Amino acid sequence: MSLIEAREITKVYSLGEVDLKALENVSVTIERGEFLAIMGPSGSGKSTFMHILGCLDRPTSGDYFLEGVSVGTLLRDDLAAIRNRKIGFVFQGFNLLSRTSALENVELPMLYNGVPAKERREKSLAALKTVGLEGREGSHPNQLSGGQQQRVAIARAIVNEAPIILADEPTGNLDTKTSIEIMELFEKLNKDSNITIILVTHEADIAAYSRRVIRFLDGHVVSDELKQ
Repeated sequence: MSLIEAREITKVYSLGEVDLKALENVSVTIERGEFLAIMGPSGSGKSTFMHILGCLDRPTSGDYFLEGVSVGTLLRDDLAAIRNRKIGFVFQGFNLLSRTSALENVELPMLYNGVPAKERREKSLAALKTVGLEGREGSHPNQLSGGQQQRVAIARAIVNEAPIILADEPTGNLDTKTSIEIMELFEKLNKDSNITIILVTHEADIAAYSRRVIRFLDGHVVSDELKQ
């Protein structure tokens, strides 16, 4: 059973009297443990596809299966549970709560699951150690560099042991050196923990870290290349 199977996904947005087809008959299968990049220019459909994979949006037609479960038939609360337990999100802007510590930011997904405080702390400290931030658990985002903030976001993404990380332009706000460090961290998580990494990027040097590249154009997959 594949980890992710998208079958003939179409997404149409209604803008007044105009229908905008963001995706048309997109079919993609992703196996557990893959590290892949999704590329394409603005308006190509890559972000819409990621939102559907992340259960942040529903397709207009087509089927999406996550670990064999048809996601399109699930209720909103069930979708929220999947996002919390199965998918870790990493965004360009970090999306950290500014008034809370690194530790508290990492604990957030477990708060929604009702995990006891002692277990939350232990797991969050372990996640921060994994991303190289041991000893910085008390720091607030404004006390951390951009790269360190993204490491906190990655720790938050892995703390529930989700099998998938969806990373949307995760190096977009980082300099070259820090971008390399973040991509090497993704490589390590993929190799050591078999986490499936799905990376949306428009930068070829960032996509080069992946082992598979899917390119979108005008709502269609125009190439799907597996590196040798």
